[in-house]
Amino acid sequence: MARAERNEAQTGKEEGNELIDKLVSINRVAKVVKGGRRFGFAALVVVGDGKGRVGYGSGKAKEVSDAMRKALDSAKKSMVRIPLREGRTLHHDVYGRFGAGKVMIRMAPAGTGIIAGGPMRAVFEALGVHDVVAKSVGTSNPHNMLKATFDALDSMRAPRSIAAKRGKKVGEIIERRDGIRPEDKKE
Repeated sequence: MARAERNEAQTGKEEGNELIDKLVSINRVAKVVKGGRRFGFAALVVVGDGKGRVGYGSGKAKEVSDAMRKALDSAKKSMVRIPLREGRTLHHDVYGRFGAGKVMIRMAPAGTGIIAGGPMRAVFEALGVHDVVAKSVGTSNPHNMLKATFDALDSMRAPRSIAAKRGKKVGEIIERRDGIRPEDKKE
C-alpha cells in the first residue's frame, strides 16, 4: 500500500454519519501450505464519531483493502458511548488492564492536548477527547493496548449517573476546585 493511500486510510471520514476511522496497525501474516506460503493481511482499526462514541475492530483477508473493510465493519458494530467532561476530557482518572498490557489514563486541564502513544492516541482522537494524559506499561502489542484502553474507558462514570444511583444531587458528590464539598462548608 502506498504511503499516500495509507495516510488517507488512517484519517478517513465516512460521509453519512461522519465517522472518523484510524488505522492502528496492519500486519502481513503467512500460512505455510504444501506448495509454500500463502500471504494475507490483518488490520486493526479504531472508529469514532468525535463526540463520545468509539469502537475497534480487526479483520483478516488476502488483500489489504478487504481486511480494512472487514475491520471497519467490526469496529462500527462494537461502538460504545463514553461520557466526556465538557466534551474535551474525561471525568476522572481510570486504569485498565488486558493481558500484560496496563494503561493509566488521566484527565487534563484545557490546552494540554493528547499525550498518549500508539493505539491509545488513535482511540482518543476518534473519541473526541482533546486533553488527556495516558501511559501504557507492559506490552506494546497493539491488540492488548487497545483492549486495555477500552477496559479503562468502560469503567468511566459520569457524576450525573453516580448521583442518580445514590439518590443525591451532583453537587453533593463532587468536590469543588478549592477542595471543599458543599456539605462540609459551615458559615
